[in-house]
Amino acid sequence: MKNLTTQCHDVCQTVLQRGDIAIDATAGNGHDTLFLARQVGPQGVVYSFDLQLSAIEATAKRVEQAGINNVTLLQEDHACLQDFVLKKHRGRVAVVMFNLGYLPGGDKSLVTQEHSTLSAIKQSLELLRPEGLLTVLAYTGHAGGKEETNAVRHFLENLSDEYFKVTRMTAQKESLSPPQLFVVRKSLL
Repeated sequence: MKNLTTQCHDVCQTVLQRGDIAIDATAGNGHDTLFLARQVGPQGVVYSFDLQLSAIEATAKRVEQAGINNVTLLQEDHACLQDFVLKKHRGRVAVVMFNLGYLPGGDKSLVTQEHSTLSAIKQSLELLRPEGLLTVLAYTGHAGGKEETNAVRHFLENLSDEYFKVTRMTAQKESLSPPQLFVVRKSLL
């Protein structure tokens, strides 16, 4: 069984094409940003957000070492992401990825927050093109993680079936608090 990160990348590859626009709403160490940048190619655009300077620096180093130059790095709260996406890209974004929790290898007391995450998800849904994807990889094992995951689940499960198809996957490992992957596909309407 593939891990949830691999499953997330696999589903994103079904919609991403060269020249697309994508957003990594939680840059972290830059793995998802690099994945998106490679998928959209040099003609595409990737916006990568993180509040922590160390995350932006790690992501910058990762994309630079890969010879990638189609990424806009933003040390900003993802709750404000709509303010930084160019108007010409709004409604044209192919994929928005969230990987919630804390920065791996960083300060575990600095975590994504329910309020800002929900705000960013709402904005992301507006930015998506028809048939675009929003993915949220949520972890429940850290302080506030279970509450944030439940809030995300509740919000996504209450989206209109007419406009969005929501799928949820849970990690198959033995754990009292397994991570969950939410995949939201925007309809053609």
